[in-house]
Amino acid sequence: MSDVATPKNSLPVDGLIPAQKRQRNPEKTQATILAAAKQVFARLGLGGSRIETIAEEAGVNKRMIYQYFESKDQLFLRVLEGAWTDIRTAESKLNLDALPPVEAIRTLLTFTWDYYLKNPEFIALVNSENLHQARHIKESDLFKELHVGFIDMLQKILDRGVASGDFRPGVDPRQLHLTLAAIGFYYLNNRYTGEVIFGFDFTSKKALKARLEFNIETIMGILRPV
Repeated sequence: MSDVATPKNSLPVDGLIPAQKRQRNPEKTQATILAAAKQVFARLGLGGSRIETIAEEAGVNKRMIYQYFESKDQLFLRVLEGAWTDIRTAESKLNLDALPPVEAIRTLLTFTWDYYLKNPEFIALVNSENLHQARHIKESDLFKELHVGFIDMLQKILDRGVASGDFRPGVDPRQLHLTLAAIGFYYLNNRYTGEVIFGFDFTSKKALKARLEFNIETIMGILRPV
């Protein structure tokens, strides 16, 4: 046995104690890393983001990130899954099946608009994944599970609207969803070039209110009986 005593105040091996402390609460550590990664990926895109930047923003060392995620691509996938889980979970709490059909569509449209406004990183992440041709979410079973029943839910609202005389028959729920999402997404995603073209602040209270009203009227115009 060595007769060399270890000084009580000696410094630990670099990163050892912080890693041990973090491992005591791995769920919290992973949540911290994912939250930081979400902001970095939204700001810089997948290609422009570095693990070192994410580690710095999360307040961990790079080795810690690789303990939980095999690669930057896997981390990006987890961020994407989390982003879509958040919006689908929030939608499920709207209780749309209990609302009259017109109110249900109005509620869903308003929710989507407000969600984009409050979560601009969602738009940025969707854009980034589309630049990579959805190669990450194509491999995700969770992503597929999140959207099971979503189109069926819209179809039920449309069917109720047809039965009540509020909606015309024959509207494709997939096309409706694409239009409903795009009508707000495009406006906010292209606000900077739009402001130059049209000469007004796209995110002023007046402009946002006018745009939401226009979005609602546009969707309702699609759905109204001829």
